[in-house]
Amino acid sequence: MQEGTISIPGHREVTAPAPATAQSQPRGDVYAANCPTRQLLDRIADKWSTLILMLLAAEDMRFNALKRRIQGVSQKMLSQTLRSLERDGLVSRTVEPTVPVTVTYAITPLGRGLFGSLSAMIEWAETCMIEVTAAQRAYDLKQVSAG
Repeated sequence: MQEGTISIPGHREVTAPAPATAQSQPRGDVYAANCPTRQLLDRIADKWSTLILMLLAAEDMRFNALKRRIQGVSQKMLSQTLRSLERDGLVSRTVEPTVPVTVTYAITPLGRGLFGSLSAMIEWAETCMIEVTAAQRAYDLKQVSAG
């Protein structure tokens, strides 16, 4: 008998786990570093991935066009992020045999689905930025007063 289970004389009940459904499948502990869900969230929630997906949702782009549009991203970071997004199936990479070689990046249907969710977050940020800025100022003032 399991710890914490009460035995009732004359009553035998066997409990079995509920049948697995898509919603009840274990997703892992998203707080654990090795959880696949957490690893995917870490990749798609970083600032470069979000900005890349925003641009590619509007139009297909070449590497240098992406680099020009995303201020502050290094060539190495852009390359690594695009590679990760491609590996995850969110971005496609098309190589055209020209001289020099032309490489175009596009958002995939899977990436477009993710962008739908990101759009709500982007809209929230744009709508609430004034309130967030006010909260930051109030917090900073409290820190200065306390210190």
